[in-house]
Amino acid sequence: MKIVDVPAQDATVSFGGVLEKIEILRNSLRWASNLERPQIEKLLKQSNELRDEVMQLSHKERFISASAKAKTRAQLSSAERRQALLDRQFVYDGVFGDNPALLECLETAEKAAPTDLPVLVDGESGTGKELLAKVIHANGARADRPYVSVNCGAIPENLIESELFGHKKGAFTGATSDRKGKFESAHNGTIFLDEIGELPLPGQVKLLRVLQAHEIQRVGSDEPIPVDTRVVAATNRNLLQMAQEGTFREDLYYRLSVIQVTLPPLRERRDEIPVLLDYFIDQAAELLARPPVRLSARLRRHLLNYDYPGNIRELRNIVLRMGCLADDLADIEHLPPTARPATGSTAEVQGIDITSMSLSDAKKVASDEAERHYLEEGLRAVNGKVSELARETGMNRSHLQTLLKKHGISYKDFRESAKPG
Repeated sequence: MKIVDVPAQDATVSFGGVLEKIEILRNSLRWASNLERPQIEKLLKQSNELRDEVMQLSHKERFISASAKAKTRAQLSSAERRQALLDRQFVYDGVFGDNPALLECLETAEKAAPTDLPVLVDGESGTGKELLAKVIHANGARADRPYVSVNCGAIPENLIESELFGHKKGAFTGATSDRKGKFESAHNGTIFLDEIGELPLPGQVKLLRVLQAHEIQRVGSDEPIPVDTRVVAATNRNLLQMAQEGTFREDLYYRLSVIQVTLPPLRERRDEIPVLLDYFIDQAAELLARPPVRLSARLRRHLLNYDYPGNIRELRNIVLRMGCLADDLADIEHLPPTARPATGSTAEVQGIDITSMSLSDAKKVASDEAERHYLEEGLRAVNGKVSELARETGMNRSHLQTLLKKHGISYKDFRESAKPG
């Protein structure tokens, strides 16, 4: 095998450079004619192990280096915290704004990702718990390893052990062959245990043993099988309360919640709604192969103030429905009946009920409503041209854009609404 001299380089070697050299070594070994196959396999195995170690160190070093240079969180605005995440090449399959509560969750996920610590994600249904689990996997050292998702609430109680840990042929009626369980399938990767609160107590006992011993036994076998699996669990239930009531094992709760992340409901991060709304409108247009649907002013106002009991999942489904049913312009009638404003209520007029507010809060709402109405009428008069509206009103353009963003007003909705005189 020909040995190629590598030119001397600086003492500081990048992780990327080391990985590149390992790949060259692995490719050379595959075609080495002077080595026996067992020797090649042994060297390939060693180079693979070295590559995995370097990749893990690379993930940790990337985070530590970025954190050391960064300001403390207290010194950063929400917008700066969001940008800092993006600058650190934070992997996120979707879109997020600069809501402080959500940024707290994402920063915790980023810190937890390079480790192998168990993570428990809780929050209401539809808040994006599985998305956060995928974020943890994608930003960790196991990103190129298997990601296996398990819905614990969808597995019959008598099949829990077989599904999670596998079975041997003949272990029970219908077991016609050996079968891997979810933990074996996720070996060296991540397993996501969704709806962990629905797992029956016998299954909780088995899971606890796996977390403690890092090994499983297939149903019908006494042979222990080592598993190296990162565990992320999720629930929309209060596991600590369940533990106090005896319906969830307290020791399992503390095993799973080494890192705990609570995703806030969408109604508590309303500033994210305009960002998500535009993202889902574009997504629906691509999925349905149609131009993005436009929203009437009253529909957009209602969507920005709606409580979304189904959270992000409900918002996405609403947008998909509008994209399917509306032609060019969507309005209130394209909403599901359960998401429409109450007939004759103040909610239908302003998207919010002021009767439960203090006088000062009601004044602020009225002022905001007047401001919003002024901006909408202005955009309608200039056919959606922001620069022209800024000139006519004497406002700085950047300040005008800030006001439009505050009210969730898109100039695109007014581009075709004004008719030439």
